Amino acid sequence: SIYFSDVTCKLFDVGINVALNFFSLSYNKRINDIRECKEAAVSHAGSMHRERRKFLRSALKELATVLSDQPGLLGPKALFVFMALSFARDEIIWLLRHADNMPKKSADDFIDKHIAELIFYMEELRAHVRKYGPVMQRYYVQYLSGFDAVVLNELVQNLSVCPEDESIIMSSFVNTMTSLSVKQVEDGEVFDFRGMRLDWFRLQAYTSVSKASLSLADHRELGKMMNTIIFHTKMVDSLVEMLVETSDLSIFCFYSRAFEKMFQQCLELPSQSRYSIAFPLLCTHFMSCTHELCPEERHHIGDRSLSLCNMFLDEMAKQARNLITDICTEQCTLSDQLLPKHCAKTISQAVNKKSKKQTGKKGEPEREKPGVESMRKNRLVVTNLDKLHTALSELCFSINYVPNMVVWEHTFTPREYLTSHLEIRFTKSIVGMTMYNQATQEIAKPSELLTSVRAYMTVLQSIENYVQIDITRVFNNVLLQQTQHLDSHGEPTITSLYTNWYLETLLRQVSNGHIAYFPAMKAFVNLPTENELTFNAEEYSDISEMRSLSELLGPYGMKFLSESLMWHISSQVAELKKLVVENVDVLTQMRTSFDKPDQMAALFKRLSSVDSVLKRMTIIGVILSFRSLAQEALRDVLSYHIPFLVSSIEDFKDHIPRETDMKVAMNVYELSSAAGLPCEIDPALVVALSSQKSGHCNNIHCLAKAINQIAAALFTIHKGSIEDRLKEFLALASSSLLKIGQETDKTTTRNRESVYLLLDMIVQESPFLTMDLLESCFPYVLLRNAYHAVYKQSVTSSA
Repeated sequence: SIYFSDVTCKLFDVGINVALNFFSLSYNKRINDIRECKEAAVSHAGSMHRERRKFLRSALKELATVLSDQPGLLGPKALFVFMALSFARDEIIWLLRHADNMPKKSADDFIDKHIAELIFYMEELRAHVRKYGPVMQRYYVQYLSGFDAVVLNELVQNLSVCPEDESIIMSSFVNTMTSLSVKQVEDGEVFDFRGMRLDWFRLQAYTSVSKASLSLADHRELGKMMNTIIFHTKMVDSLVEMLVETSDLSIFCFYSRAFEKMFQQCLELPSQSRYSIAFPLLCTHFMSCTHELCPEERHHIGDRSLSLCNMFLDEMAKQARNLITDICTEQCTLSDQLLPKHCAKTISQAVNKKSKKQTGKKGEPEREKPGVESMRKNRLVVTNLDKLHTALSELCFSINYVPNMVVWEHTFTPREYLTSHLEIRFTKSIVGMTMYNQATQEIAKPSELLTSVRAYMTVLQSIENYVQIDITRVFNNVLLQQTQHLDSHGEPTITSLYTNWYLETLLRQVSNGHIAYFPAMKAFVNLPTENELTFNAEEYSDISEMRSLSELLGPYGMKFLSESLMWHISSQVAELKKLVVENVDVLTQMRTSFDKPDQMAALFKRLSSVDSVLKRMTIIGVILSFRSLAQEALRDVLSYHIPFLVSSIEDFKDHIPRETDMKVAMNVYELSSAAGLPCEIDPALVVALSSQKSGHCNNIHCLAKAINQIAAALFTIHKGSIEDRLKEFLALASSSLLKIGQETDKTTTRNRESVYLLLDMIVQESPFLTMDLLESCFPYVLLRNAYHAVYKQSVTSSA
């Protein structure tokens, strides 16, 4: 602190008064000169500083390029580096301070859309200095010991008069520099020349007072040499402080609006977006403006630096994400043009063109074929996709510029911002591409969705050419979430959407009699009805679509689909159980009377709700038939992707001994079912039912699958012999069917041959029953006649 005595204060007041009087007298004379200077500054300063910034941009760019190629030049050219940094800093600060008070006539000179480029090259030079600090230390340590010490020693020896104190100080300078060696730099020794610099200040004080025997003014070369030496010492132990002194831009902390406006202008200009990383890097400067004597400011400035850095990086990632999304949309459109559904129009045009050519009529103009967009007649033609890729490459350069940055002891990773945004957008895009409409129950075909997803993934994979991110991690995080019922944000996934659609739309229409299952085609097909459906069932359930569904949902998603199907089966079994309880007495008597045809016929007439049993069993069969399609598709997909693992699972399943403990066998069946392999006992059905421990114009042919799998599951739960129980069922069924064969009543014998074939299908579907066993209780000649009769009937009806 400085204290004034009373006399000093009086003298100061007198001087002020004299100065004010003189100024008031001369003011009127100089007012015109001042006004002219002001007008000249206002009219010319903006353009002058604009051109200066333009020059500095090119100069710093060249300097940074040379130093990145030859970092050894940082030693001899260090002064030019710090001069360039200080010049650029001054211009940036000038523009920042005048941006809010610009003259209207020359406002464009105060709006610099290329300011990010200048800041970027400043940061690049700062990074070179920090990175190659040891290179500069090696150079200047050798400079100090090999040149500066020798020259200083000669200057000291040539002094005519040198007092003892001054001699001691200068001798210590020489000794300190002479003792330096490169090995100290290689060993990582920390240098500290603050004492030497303090001695230089002391020496200047000794030689600057009046009556000093050694006057520094008389030895200018000594002063120049010592100032040079002091600069060289700072290049060894004070590089960070020199960077702060010459290029600190922490002033931006107090100009947030202008700072954010500059950033937005940078992102809006594609050619400047590659330099946008300069703004988050500037946030690392903010803590330089804090002082230990003002600790209360530290937290406010720190929070400001963190919030701005986070905002900048987030906006950069959003901009890149939007560009990637636009590219993906373009690529999905191009991929959609290659779908088979678009070839019909091309074929139609070709046929019409041929026919109209013969008649001499002009046809409609030919549709452009996919791929035309890649044919260019001129290199100057730039498509929208080209512009998007260019803008993306520029922005990704900025995101990939630094792996991380530290702001107020917090580490920011720009690439992680992009990865996070890509995961969120990819998730929303996949769900959006399903085009699910709950009101109309419309949804995209699995094959079309798979095509779009693959196109999207191809674009995302190309991002690795621009920025070093692990795109495989993005795929794993997003696609694995889509195999679950809900994603990490609690939103519905494609698994839940497709599961709901197949259960609530397709299979419900099958139950209503609008759709039938065709085993030969391995697909569900629309039936001709009065109310036409809004979708073609075959386009959603054939083998190619089910394989696409398996590709999308994966084993986890297909397991969820199976569990949902089994829940519906369990609800039907619960209703069947009520019907069994209702008819338990009659069924018990029929079980012991299967060899008495007359008694069986009488007991059958006493059964109630027979049609309901058939309907519910048919629904179960339809669901199981759909599941078999899904399982087969899953097996095909997994066999393509992981053939060795699937073959190992098949070996496990095929070599289970009959005497194996059921728990062990069920574990193997569960593994096999997860891989899409058919099992003797369906583990999913067992789990679903364990909670209840206490002619092709319809889908009746699905009863075979329902009877076999329901029986296997129930008898596994209740610890019964599946084979014995099914043999007993076969005996009861064959006895009843033989009795029907002797009937003459048309109502009783209606569809008799079809029922015979249903019995044959039950045996063929069952892994526990054989054709020999069937023939022992039901003559094969009846089956052969039944096949002939049904075939003849189908030919007659089709004719």
